[in-house]
Amino acid sequence: MNAQAIPRAHADGRHSNSGGRIVSETPGEQDQATHRAIEAVWRLESAKVIAVVTRLVRDVSLAEEFAQDALVAALEHWRVDGVPDNPGAWLVTTAKHRALDRLRQEALHARKHEELGLDMDAREEHVTPDFVDALGAAREDDIGDDLLRLVFIACHPVLSLDARVALTLRLLGGLTTDEIARAFLQPEPTIAQRIVRAKRTLSAARVPFEVPKADTRAARLTSVLEVIYLIFNEGYSATAGDDWMRPSLCDDALRLGRILAGLAPDESEVHGLVALMEIQASRIHARTDPNGRAILLMDQDRSRWDPLLIRRGLAALARAEALNARRGPYALQGALAACHARARRAEETDWEQIVALYDALSVVAPSPVVELNRAVAVGMAFGAAAGLEIVDGLAEDAVLRNYHWLPSVRGDLLARLGRHEEARKAFERAASMTRNAREKELLLERAADADKSARGSTSA
Repeated sequence: MNAQAIPRAHADGRHSNSGGRIVSETPGEQDQATHRAIEAVWRLESAKVIAVVTRLVRDVSLAEEFAQDALVAALEHWRVDGVPDNPGAWLVTTAKHRALDRLRQEALHARKHEELGLDMDAREEHVTPDFVDALGAAREDDIGDDLLRLVFIACHPVLSLDARVALTLRLLGGLTTDEIARAFLQPEPTIAQRIVRAKRTLSAARVPFEVPKADTRAARLTSVLEVIYLIFNEGYSATAGDDWMRPSLCDDALRLGRILAGLAPDESEVHGLVALMEIQASRIHARTDPNGRAILLMDQDRSRWDPLLIRRGLAALARAEALNARRGPYALQGALAACHARARRAEETDWEQIVALYDALSVVAPSPVVELNRAVAVGMAFGAAAGLEIVDGLAEDAVLRNYHWLPSVRGDLLARLGRHEEARKAFERAASMTRNAREKELLLERAADADKSARGSTSA
């Protein structure tokens, strides 16, 4: 991940000429700034550190251990020396050194009883097979990206699909266990246990940490796609924190998706996912105002949508549909995104087509979340009352019980129906459920607007 994408690494913009190091007025301020920098860098760079070291040691648990060692070293050294110019590279290099030291120690132990008088033929017999194997592995390893390689490693068939996704999100997405739980709409302890069990299963099965060959790669494709999709979603709408989005995660997911499309050019769903991400990413600069405040889809300045990403997304969608006329979940979501991208103005959106696409999506990938999104489209196409009827039918669904978008959507529909007091309560409930500061701010503003409208209608 891009270490340059960490603006908070330099606290309050107070710089010196000491190679990008943080300079604070007091030791206490310096420690706080350093800790903020380390937290930001670790969130962005931990996946790359683990991925690079996993390639060396072929063991994700060991790779995590060395990555944590590098983090501890950063806590010790950066407090004294300051944050380096490229903190991500510093972490990678430190973790690699720890891993190489371990490998050297193991090699020395393995060789300490080796006889010194072996003839040349015997030594060639020992060395040549290793070299040939390594060369063959290099030729077969056409993935060429450490992060994508780590996705395939963690998505091993020995794990259940849910375990693969949770483990990979933890390793690659930079997501906390709590964030993964919210993405799955499940309790945090459940996800924590799932991740622990996944690591134990991989260890107990002595799974070799190697790139899968092309003929076995397809078996892991479903979970790889889901992982990339969830990483992008976390970047597009952060579950927690001070920012509405985490664009670096969107960039990583999009890059991985593009690489995957090159590896699997005949897979419709791969192109469908890329289409979805390209089109969604085209809106990123229009989703916040200059102060970082959230702007909802219907209020965005569409001239700020990136036309190149839209063209790339529509081209990927065309490839997906050409490969398979019976569109899968990602191709359908790509088509949904395309409906918005093709509308130059919000009022030109073809909501009836969007409802039809959600109808199709609910058949191939039924879920309460899909139904909630369908309710929004129905409310836009056929009136708020029709949408509210669907939402109220979802109110007791266990999956959506702690999902803040349920009361948020309900609040929007109630406001459009003129039921402003009920809308205020719904928006306030949604605000109490979200962990994202910008989202909470937006929801409370909508609650205040509903309250004003309620007072205005009462006085009238």
